[in-house]
Amino acid sequence: MNPESSQTPEPIDEWLEQIQPENPTTENPENSSGDSVLEPEATASVVDTEPSNTSIELASLTDEPDPEFPLTTQTTALGLNAESESTNNSLHADAAQRLAQLQETEAALKAEIASLQVTYNTLQTQLSETQTSLGRIVQESLAQLEQRKQALQISVEQLERRQERIRNEMRTTFAGASQDLAIRVQGFKDYLTGSLQDLATAAEQLQLVPEVREREKPTVKEAKPAEPEAITPQFAQQQFQDTAKQVRRLIDQYRNKPDYYGPAWQLRRTFEPVHAERVSNWFFGQGGRGALRTMGSRLQNTLIASAIISILHKLYGDRVRTLVLANTPERLGEWRRGLQDCLGIGRPDFGPDRGVVLFEAPDALAQKADRLVKANQLPLIIIDDSEEQISLGILQFPLWLAFAPDPKTMRNYDDDF
Repeated sequence: MNPESSQTPEPIDEWLEQIQPENPTTENPENSSGDSVLEPEATASVVDTEPSNTSIELASLTDEPDPEFPLTTQTTALGLNAESESTNNSLHADAAQRLAQLQETEAALKAEIASLQVTYNTLQTQLSETQTSLGRIVQESLAQLEQRKQALQISVEQLERRQERIRNEMRTTFAGASQDLAIRVQGFKDYLTGSLQDLATAAEQLQLVPEVREREKPTVKEAKPAEPEAITPQFAQQQFQDTAKQVRRLIDQYRNKPDYYGPAWQLRRTFEPVHAERVSNWFFGQGGRGALRTMGSRLQNTLIASAIISILHKLYGDRVRTLVLANTPERLGEWRRGLQDCLGIGRPDFGPDRGVVLFEAPDALAQKADRLVKANQLPLIIIDDSEEQISLGILQFPLWLAFAPDPKTMRNYDDDF
């Protein structure tokens, strides 16, 4: 037996014991394949550091494979494969979960889009139905209005034809002519009756038998009291505030508390706000001298004039004398009846020396007013709306009221009689 070969196993066993602690197999499973590459390099470095006496032994051992080194490498590879599979599994699970969430979100969004589409379609349908209904309602309303317009036009035309027919009948038939003649005769009769009564009264006052004059005795002249100065009413000036307040109070009394059974020369008829406005305008706007637009009928004009006469009688008493100017006896008869009805006066109050005097000519009226002013009386001149022209001599007096015809509704007064 060779002595060298008997001593060889001891250094090899020692070398193997040194190699095994330096090469752990499963110490860090997270290391990559780079550890397995470094292990031969470490082994080679250790082998290089051995003494020269062991190089021969290593050379003899290289022919025999080491059964433990391949086992360590396979174990490390298996650990890495298991770790990569677990990582891949976790990534697949996360991706699957994320995909499931995205699919759920997609399904919810699709459902919401479908709901919105249904709502939009419903609203679109309702809008079209509403527009159709509104158009139908507008068309029906327009058709109804057109029918009503046509019906009203037909009614107006029928009424106009009926009015024209009635006028023609009144002008041509015996009944209409008789009524027209009766109105004219009655007005002239009233005028003649009043004039004859005035004439009889004036004749009774005449002294037909001359009086026997006695010898005049000397008498002591007595001082006559000074006659009151002539009054010139000025309702619109500041110094006549008391008179203006009294006029306003009387207008409010006639409008709010009419007295249908009051004394003579007091208004006895219903006084509307439109009448009160005209009277106030004549007193305060025109200062008692001006024209008012006609009310459309002589009866309404008479009511306004009666209110003015009543107020002036309250202020100045019997000194007020009313002079009425109209161009026909029929119209003067209407003024007489209207003043009697509104003021509660009778025929004795009409006459040359009475409260109301009726005139057909403006010149005679102006002369009478002039005499009244000289006699310290207060003439109130009332001019009917049938007068086309006003004499300049009338405008000089302090109180005059003219009724002007409305240009839009001018009518021929001769057709009324």
